[in-house]
Amino acid sequence: MDFLQLSHDRYSVRKFKDTPVEQEKIDKIIEAAMTAPTACNWQPFKVWVIQSPEAVAKVYETTPYTFGTKLFFVIGGDPKTAWTRKYDQKGFADVDATIVATQMMLEIHDLGLGTTWVGSFDEPKLKAAFPEMEGYELIAMFPTGYPADDAEPSKLHAVSKAKEELVAVL
Repeated sequence: MDFLQLSHDRYSVRKFKDTPVEQEKIDKIIEAAMTAPTACNWQPFKVWVIQSPEAVAKVYETTPYTFGTKLFFVIGGDPKTAWTRKYDQKGFADVDATIVATQMMLEIHDLGLGTTWVGSFDEPKLKAAFPEMEGYELIAMFPTGYPADDAEPSKLHAVSKAKEELVAVL
């Protein structure tokens, strides 16, 4: 698919079929994460694939934005292992994890699946349920699955500020 077409077509899916996602597609989503560019290629991120019924039940306790799915990806950045810009000590864990998550989101769409970027979750509760997430800045949760037949983009999907408000040529 042409990248700009993919970028235009992808939307936040909030309604899913019950159809399970094949392991082959999960593997491709993980591969997209692993090939994402990070500062100095230090790869200070972790992706947690949440798919067992017990783990999914724990996720349901941390956010109302599950949309009925049975597969979640949680993405976090490790500030202890991320590159830091020397001029102002800006750590890039959150930036790198966001790049990874964006690349995963686009791969999810390219595979015929859907997701939405969920940032509204109880991070302390999620870390208590999954202690292996401790020490990471959790930046995204992706409920993932096959879009329902009547799933559609939100009314604001195609709305954008004017180019002049978003781009400055210097």
